[in-house]
Amino acid sequence: MSNRIGWGVLGSGGIARRRTIPEGIIAAGNAELVSVYDINAKANAEVAAQFGAIAVDSIDELLASDIDAVYIATPANMHYEQVLACAKAKKHILCEKPLGMTVKETQKMIEVCKKAKIQLGTAFMMRFLSQHQVALQLIKDGKLGKLVYGRAQLSCWYPPMKGAWRQDPKQGGGGSLMDMGGHCIDLLEMFFGPVKSVSCFVRNSVHKYKAEDSAVAMLEFKNGAIGTVDTFFCIPDNSSKNILELYGSNGSIIAKGTIGQGNAGEMTAYLEGDVKGYDAQQARTSDKALEIKPTPINTYKAEIEEFSVAILKKRKPANNAAVGFQSQKVLAACYKSARTGKTIKI
Repeated sequence: MSNRIGWGVLGSGGIARRRTIPEGIIAAGNAELVSVYDINAKANAEVAAQFGAIAVDSIDELLASDIDAVYIATPANMHYEQVLACAKAKKHILCEKPLGMTVKETQKMIEVCKKAKIQLGTAFMMRFLSQHQVALQLIKDGKLGKLVYGRAQLSCWYPPMKGAWRQDPKQGGGGSLMDMGGHCIDLLEMFFGPVKSVSCFVRNSVHKYKAEDSAVAMLEFKNGAIGTVDTFFCIPDNSSKNILELYGSNGSIIAKGTIGQGNAGEMTAYLEGDVKGYDAQQARTSDKALEIKPTPINTYKAEIEEFSVAILKKRKPANNAAVGFQSQKVLAACYKSARTGKTIKI
C-alpha cells in the first residue's frame, strides 16, 4: 500500500456521481479512484469515462480490482450483503447510512469486519463541516455552560418518483426520518453525547408513497439535555432553512444552512458567560453575537481523507462504524415509538 488509498465505488450513480467521487475521492490528497460498479451499466460507463476509472460488470470484478477500500452508495437494503462481500475480500469499507436495515444487521456487519481486520466506516460527512467543528470545540470548552436543548432540521421537497428507493421502506429502511433524520441525530449526538430515550411521530402529510414524508423526534440525552429533530420530504426546498440550534446555561449557537450538502452556512454564537442575575426586562441585544466563519472545507473530501488516513495509519477513523451503529439504534427506537405511541429507551 502506498501513501494513497485505491478506491472502488459500489453504486456509482446518485450521490457518488454528484458528490462523493468528484468532491471526495478525486479531490482527496490521499485517495485515488480505481474502479466503479453500478447496476445501471450505461451510467456506470459514463462515470468511469468522466473520472478516469475502470467500469466493471460485477461486484466480484470490483473486489478483484486493485483497490484498498470500497465506498458503498447503494440502496440501504443492499448494504448488508455488500459489506459482507467486501469484508470477505479484505477491503476496507466506507458505507452510506444507514449501515444496515436493522440493528441486528448492523451489529453483524461490524462483527464480520472486525474479524476480517478491516475498517468499516459510516458516511456522516456533515460531522466534518468546519463550522460544526468550531461549535463542537466551543461546547467542549464549556462556553455554552450546561447543555440544555438542541434542535436539528433537514427538510426538502421530494415528490413521488418511479423507482425512488428512499420512498420505499423495504429498500431505504424508512423515509424522511431515516434518510435525513439520521444526519440530524448524529450531529446532535456529536454535540450533546448519546441519546438515552426517544419519542417520535411519523406520518404522510402530503405525499402518499410507502415511506413517511414527515417526522419529528424528541430526544433525551444521557447528560440531561433534550433535543428535537424535524425532517420532512414535503416542505419546499427554499422554505426549509435547515436550522441548527444549540442552547446552554451560558449561551447558544444558532445556524442556518450548515446542515446539508454544502461547505458552509451561517452560524452565530451568543456567549453570555456566567449569568449575574434575573433580568425582569428580559432584554435581548446583539452586541454579544459572535459570527462563526472558519475557512470552509468540503465535507466529502474531508470524510474520504479521514477514512483514508485511518487506513494508512491503522487507527480508528472519526467516521467509524460505532457512530453508525448508535444512529441505527436511535432510529430504530424512533420508529418503535411512532408505532407504539410510547417513549422508548435506547
